[in-house]
Amino acid sequence: MILYFHGFDSTSPGNHEKMRQLQFIDEDVRLISYSTEHPRHDMQQLLKEVVKQKSMSSDETPLLIGVGLGGYWVERIGFLTQTRSVMINPNLYPENNMQGKIDRPEEYADIAEKCVTEFRTKNKSKSLCILSREDEVLDSADTEKALADFYDIIWDDKQPHKFPALGAHLKSIKAFKG
Repeated sequence: MILYFHGFDSTSPGNHEKMRQLQFIDEDVRLISYSTEHPRHDMQQLLKEVVKQKSMSSDETPLLIGVGLGGYWVERIGFLTQTRSVMINPNLYPENNMQGKIDRPEEYADIAEKCVTEFRTKNKSKSLCILSREDEVLDSADTEKALADFYDIIWDDKQPHKFPALGAHLKSIKAFKG
């Protein structure tokens, strides 16, 4: 089972296309949706939904995959539910770069402060990060600096931020899923 977390643009048709691509890894791909506007509420809802979806599946190696803002969530929710995750061009600092796009960006800072101390150290090697050198939204070098000590990083030379084509990385994602 793969649980797919959309990014900030939750209505993008690209989400459906990425889910179709992920079916080459696992036929059971489910969308995990959230508001993108109310982070504290989103966190509670996402935790409940992931626990529920895991309980309804017999898959012993479920995987969370998120792009952009979805990458932010899969790292945290994956840690809290002990589920492996793949972050694709994750937005690690939405409290800084989502000003004017979401109602309460400061709630992301609050979530980070309340998160388990050193959670990345405790989550080491349980997430995979795919970064695009052509990300027009986020600075991938900053993301690499923040994550390289904890997770394997795979670089892509062609995809933009929303990462519409996962094909070149399906084999790596499948191997990581186990």
